[in-house]
Amino acid sequence: MTFTQRAVTGAVLLGVATAGLTTLPTAATTTGVQWADCKPEGKDDPAEVRGSQCATLKLPIDWRDPDGPTFEFAIARRTAKVPSERVGVLVFGPGGPGDSGVDRIKTGIDRFSTDVQDRFDIVSFDPRGVARSNPVRCSAELLNKQPSPIIKSAAEFTSTITYNRQLATDCREHTGPLYDHIDTWQTVRDVDAVRRALGESTISFHGSSYGTVLGAQYAETYPHRVRAMVLESVSDHSSSRAGDFLDDQAAAGQDSFDEFVKWCDATTTCALHGRDIHALWADLLAKSPDPFTLSFSVFRALYGPQWSALAEMLKAGGTPPKPVQTGVAPYPLAVFCQDWNLPVRSYREYAGHLQRLARNNQDLRYPGQLMAVSICLGSPPANNPQHLLKVRALKTPVLLANAIHDPATGYAWAQSVERQLGRYGVLLTYEGWGHGSYSKSPCMQSTIDYYLIARDVPKRGSSCAAVPPAG
Repeated sequence: MTFTQRAVTGAVLLGVATAGLTTLPTAATTTGVQWADCKPEGKDDPAEVRGSQCATLKLPIDWRDPDGPTFEFAIARRTAKVPSERVGVLVFGPGGPGDSGVDRIKTGIDRFSTDVQDRFDIVSFDPRGVARSNPVRCSAELLNKQPSPIIKSAAEFTSTITYNRQLATDCREHTGPLYDHIDTWQTVRDVDAVRRALGESTISFHGSSYGTVLGAQYAETYPHRVRAMVLESVSDHSSSRAGDFLDDQAAAGQDSFDEFVKWCDATTTCALHGRDIHALWADLLAKSPDPFTLSFSVFRALYGPQWSALAEMLKAGGTPPKPVQTGVAPYPLAVFCQDWNLPVRSYREYAGHLQRLARNNQDLRYPGQLMAVSICLGSPPANNPQHLLKVRALKTPVLLANAIHDPATGYAWAQSVERQLGRYGVLLTYEGWGHGSYSKSPCMQSTIDYYLIARDVPKRGSSCAAVPPAG
């Protein structure tokens, strides 16, 4: 579940997901889209942007009040390059939280194979609260003071709660009313509004990391609107306890770190070949003034994975400096506290989690997702808390794709979601490393493409061999 910087994922309110929002009042129904050529922004290469189209939809701030106030929801597309072979619309669900689907269409379309680009109109969006879709914004000065999730005393526990509430008030003031309605339950309705605006009876969907929760919830809510669905790097939104959530995350990170150590021991070009990496890391962690940021930089290096760069970084012994922001800054992590209930009621309980993580994980005792728990301390109950998936009446099974050694969305999560989906879920395993698997090997890409284009579902238990990481 990815973090963009330091975060995790979310999903749906059980019992409300199937509530009567399939048919919406006329005022909330958007028909037709006014497309225009996307414009280069910032450091965009105009040549990369060429061919993309952008638009905005006016959508309800709160789908429970569909005739109420609205906001502008940013979308983008590229039409099928071979119109005579067009299959339909493929909606890409961005990860993060905080990734921009509009940017993916404008400058990152190469993520998709030529076959997919030829046959689909590829559409994506900036999720509500992100980038061009009424982004969550907060005082940068306050964000710069965010406490470390490594809480060492009851006083720090209390001050973290105080800070979190102060930040929520600040973000609400800078963001406006959308701030309290950025959960995935709302975004599911946004996606279906896009489908209706495009005039499509069904869509294909490819969700990545955080976007897999959105996809799974869309399949629950609108199964008859799903032509095909890929969930890549699968987030399991069923874990109801903070301890289970943290244990799963730490285990995935530790497994990926262990794989890095194995590679370095066997590879003479590794900058730490022949060194005791576990001892070196323990020393760096003990001496670091900010062990969480140091751990997070290692966690992110395992995404690629970028093993060579990680070895060089550990050899240098440096902790990347925290970015210092000014003015008003985006804060995409706020969505997590509206999508997950993982309460920790006391410092004693929090300290118990830290102690258990340290006992069970030799190196990555501070998983990146620890911050997902700390930033929500003292928050009100989530709008859209965890639950077991209940998907019915899909036209074709959902195809799950996951690497065995994924540091952010561990393989066990993909297996859990496959079990929850039952006959509506099939897991395609990448026998290698890293976060994301579609572009990791020709086997993964071609199998996923064939499923999307022809709805040919691979046999249960199918897998693709590992390809050594370039990094």
